[in-house]
Amino acid sequence: MSDQIKYIALVDDHILFRKGLAALISYFPSYKILFEAANGRDLIQQLKIYGVPDIVLLDINMPEMDGYSTASWLRINHPEANVLALSTMDAEAAIIKMITNGAKGYVLKDAEPEELKCAFDEVISKGYFYNDLVTRKVMQSLSSLSTNSKISDFVKLTEREMEFLKYTCTEKTYNEIAAEMFVSPRTIDGYRNSLCEKLQLKSRTGLALYAVKNGIVKI
Repeated sequence: MSDQIKYIALVDDHILFRKGLAALISYFPSYKILFEAANGRDLIQQLKIYGVPDIVLLDINMPEMDGYSTASWLRINHPEANVLALSTMDAEAAIIKMITNGAKGYVLKDAEPEELKCAFDEVISKGYFYNDLVTRKVMQSLSSLSTNSKISDFVKLTEREMEFLKYTCTEKTYNEIAAEMFVSPRTIDGYRNSLCEKLQLKSRTGLALYAVKNGIVKI
């Protein structure tokens, strides 16, 4: 990685946590805090003053404008900014929602400093940060597909499998999806296993991201 300084915007509504994290990042070679913000609206105002950072380290639960809305706004208005989600939530639904809204990686707040530094390095050099929450295989398989490609160009899916894929992007449990589709939970397991095999994916997160990437679900 180049020794050129990369600038970071730190967005979190907890002041003590934010200040502590800023102090930690100040020890990372090649990285510097450009500014801090308390929420998405504050971030937008700060961008007008300081410009666009290389990385936006973004909390999810914030007042006025949360991480989901902020990531989506940045994806539309400043796609050059690399968004890294920073949260206490490890729920699959939260991870899916942040990444489909434009986050390039997801780091838990109890992660070791070395993982955060690694996240910075990878999002700058590779465009994504891969960890146990967002696997390398999932993100590489999605990145390899053209944005304009149709899913039918790569693999044939049944109508029911397509319907199931749409439900994977919701917060419904597998049992709730089974009820919505009027099938048994065992049938839903069959759809999931079949799709994971066809698409060479391993998790619901991967299936949801595939659905978004291929236009099955619009965001």
